[in-house]
Amino acid sequence: MINKLSQSLEAAVAGIHDGATVLIGGFGTAGQPAELIDALIAQGARDLTIVNNNAGNGEIGLAALLQARRVRKIICSFPRQADSQVFDALYRAGEVQLELTPQGNLAERIRAAGAGIGGFFTPTGYGTLLAEGKETRVIDGKHYVFETPIHADFALIKAHRGDRWGNLTYRKTARNFGPVMAMAARCTIAQVSEVVELGELDPEAIVTPGIFVQRVVLQGAQ
Repeated sequence: MINKLSQSLEAAVAGIHDGATVLIGGFGTAGQPAELIDALIAQGARDLTIVNNNAGNGEIGLAALLQARRVRKIICSFPRQADSQVFDALYRAGEVQLELTPQGNLAERIRAAGAGIGGFFTPTGYGTLLAEGKETRVIDGKHYVFETPIHADFALIKAHRGDRWGNLTYRKTARNFGPVMAMAARCTIAQVSEVVELGELDPEAIVTPGIFVQRVVLQGAQ
């Protein structure tokens, strides 16, 4: 019997190793798997490469992971905002590396990894510092820069509902990076607000099929 349900948040993040590349869903705090992040902090893995849309808000969630000195490098599109003081301090002190990627490129690099695409050409970033050292090409008279896929060891995402097979649905804009991240990781761990029985999810409404998900944990599971 296929049963991907983890009995606790601790069990859900077991095996995330030092030096792992971890995709973390969310657009700011919307769709951010905060409880999985807290469990990862408690678990103790360090030297992580984190991929997220931004670099943390305040001192919770992703910012707390940074503050715990568990992150070696972050790949994101929007590292600085009014409440990104934790990242700012670490970056200025040389304690965390940054790979800045335009948001559309970030999403497509993650999607490319999940789709098995070896890379793609995009006009975004051409002629800027972000294109330094990358292959460029003129296609139909327009300049493009080559971007590579972002593969990950693990993905931590948040969904609204899930079943024991790992099928997921999302709530409105909290969906954001979840579906593409689920496809790009060797092990996808989904925090859900509700676990439902098989057949309760309308097959036409399932956004992330269970084939892309290895673990499901109920939000608040101890």
